[in-house]
Amino acid sequence: MNTVDRDALERELALLLEPARVQDYCPNGLQVEGKSQIRRIVTGVTASAALIDLAVARGADAILVHHGLMWKGDPQVLKGFRKARMEAVLRAGLNVFAYHLPLDKHPELGNNIQLGAMLGWPTDRVVGDKGLVHIGALAQAQPLGSLADGVSKVLGRPVQLEGVTDPQRMISTVAWCTGGAPGYVEEAALAGADLYLTGELSEPAVHVARECGLTLAGAGHHATERCGVQALGRWVAARFGVEVEFHDLFVAV
Repeated sequence: MNTVDRDALERELALLLEPARVQDYCPNGLQVEGKSQIRRIVTGVTASAALIDLAVARGADAILVHHGLMWKGDPQVLKGFRKARMEAVLRAGLNVFAYHLPLDKHPELGNNIQLGAMLGWPTDRVVGDKGLVHIGALAQAQPLGSLADGVSKVLGRPVQLEGVTDPQRMISTVAWCTGGAPGYVEEAALAGADLYLTGELSEPAVHVARECGLTLAGAGHHATERCGVQALGRWVAARFGVEVEFHDLFVAV
């Protein structure tokens, strides 16, 4: 099995995802420097202690995630669970690569375009202040109940519906943004969507959906953001010939 130089991988991922072009809530790219040569990469949604321990057990040289170790507003001290995570990473010499919004919005490998493909929803245009909300007209209008059942089957979890919830309501235009993006419900309504799907819901967003006559669907933050890192992992494996393993440490939210 091949190996890839850590710095070469970081450069190639920067060229692919262009993190410098995105204003984000975290550092994107190589968050923790580990071994210089990488043979096996473990990917997952979040750099949790469980994923780090699994990567160590699998003999990985790097982890590649959507939600990394560091966020703006975090305490500038290492203690508690943050210290434990970092200790495990440094002890094993793991590289930690994390890509948040750059992975959400990538036009081929991103969470949003990948989720649309999984659901069979076309992207006709992208809106929102960060260019994250995808909108498309379905090939054929579907009753809300059937559409929600289909989403649940694809993602493996129930979908929570708010706003307009009549199961017989016909849905022609859908909008979506993975993860925690309930605040884009108004943009979706103004853009003409009948339904807006995201990972997490919020109390204000439910009221906006009701008042705009929109169906708001919550499909799970984790469930909607598994696809991007899997696609990115496949790209890395094909590009460099290294071992890449996705591990779904599923959580229900």
